[in-house]
Amino acid sequence: MKFKSVVMDDAAFLRAITRGAHQIIEKNENADNLVLIGIKTRGVPLAKMLAEKIYEIENTKVPVGVLDITLYRDDLADENQDPKINSSEIPFDVNGKIVVLVDDVLYTGRTVRAAMDAVIKIGRPSKIELFEMVDRGHRELPIRADFVGKNIPTSHSELIKVNVKEQDGKYNIEIYDK
Repeated sequence: MKFKSVVMDDAAFLRAITRGAHQIIEKNENADNLVLIGIKTRGVPLAKMLAEKIYEIENTKVPVGVLDITLYRDDLADENQDPKINSSEIPFDVNGKIVVLVDDVLYTGRTVRAAMDAVIKIGRPSKIELFEMVDRGHRELPIRADFVGKNIPTSHSELIKVNVKEQDGKYNIEIYDK
């Protein structure tokens, strides 16, 4: 991979999280019936950041869960695929809740479809919404994010990397050529 540029620096990254928290609250009128579920790996710290911002704004603690979608992916039948199974941690009831799935990059839509399948298998939320830090286009499924940190049109030969301090030591978004 060849580094091209930083498309969102630390300050813009944190503003996007704050904006996303406000949008989630506004769309749902408050945070009382919300739960956030981060899709492993980078969706988890993003969900925690959103929950902290929602608490700052609304003084309401929003539960945060961790979702591993490995078993729900539709590409596991491919040869040479040996999935590493991690565990989901959703220590709350999703029935009747507004579930906001949180992920780093929306590309084909397949990860989100797998995440929705996993959530529906554990309960019946009143609604499922989607926060994506980056929407890069190129959908293969009819899925769109309700809340987007940044739209970054890309070519198929480019890669978007969302960096979070917990895993990468910094907050930013970078673009690479494959």
